[in-house]
Amino acid sequence: MAPVTTSTADPNAPLEKKPISYANLLLGASLNLFEVSTLGQPFEVIKTQLAANRGQSMAHALKTIYSRGGVLGFYQGLIPWAWIEASTKGAVLLFTASEVEFRARVAGASPFLAGIAGGMGGGLAQAYTTMGICTFMKTVEVTRHKSAVKESTFKIAKDIFQREGIAGINKGVNAVAVRQCTNWASRFGITRFVQESIATTRYGVDDLNKLTAIDKALASMLGGALSCWNQPIEVIRVELQSQVKTLGRPENMTIAKAAQWIYQQNGIKGFYRGALPRIGLGMWQTLCMVALGDHFRALFKTN
Repeated sequence: MAPVTTSTADPNAPLEKKPISYANLLLGASLNLFEVSTLGQPFEVIKTQLAANRGQSMAHALKTIYSRGGVLGFYQGLIPWAWIEASTKGAVLLFTASEVEFRARVAGASPFLAGIAGGMGGGLAQAYTTMGICTFMKTVEVTRHKSAVKESTFKIAKDIFQREGIAGINKGVNAVAVRQCTNWASRFGITRFVQESIATTRYGVDDLNKLTAIDKALASMLGGALSCWNQPIEVIRVELQSQVKTLGRPENMTIAKAAQWIYQQNGIKGFYRGALPRIGLGMWQTLCMVALGDHFRALFKTN
């Protein structure tokens, strides 16, 4: 029987009983802050703009975003909401995914299945601990400009909290959880599968330590791109959290009501608005959190 292997950063070394590595909290937060402060937020803003305004073309969306402050318009919501979200969700993701993936490997799962388990665990954990409110506020930041009254996001949040309590500003959290669970399960799982395939095809051995940095980067980017199959869930999430007031739009939306509204307004294609920038976002996020995460965890021995 082949030896069971470790977690993501060194999948071929023999497993040893290890303490929980809290350094992954700091590493995850740092990597996610880097991701969102570079290419992440522009992709996020474009994706949200298209998902919330499904009649806009890409050119129209880019022009609209640019009109909100030039290049800085593409970083709308970065401070404080995206930084708060990134520092917290990155820490939760890398910590939880690492632990779950390690335990799955101990139980005998393949790197592919362990990656899926780790991604699901990390995605669910970050959704319910940190992301609900932050994604809501980022969506408010992008969509509030459709309102006739220009209010700050803090004022909008305060008004919603007074009307609906914590559930109001955590609106759409279940859709966020479904998105994050499927996102990171796909990203980790597909990335591990591609890594195994590259190692077997190119080097003739099932040894991920043979992979170069370029191999791992390409596997992560492919995993990120292919994980965007769940774009309909993302469009539903944006609709649930959007502050765009359209005639006939149902109040107190659920996931089912949001899906029905999107279909009525835009048909099937409405569920795929913003898919292109989300593919870019998925590739960049996976490159940062999986490939760079593996690299730095091996470097600092935080497995």
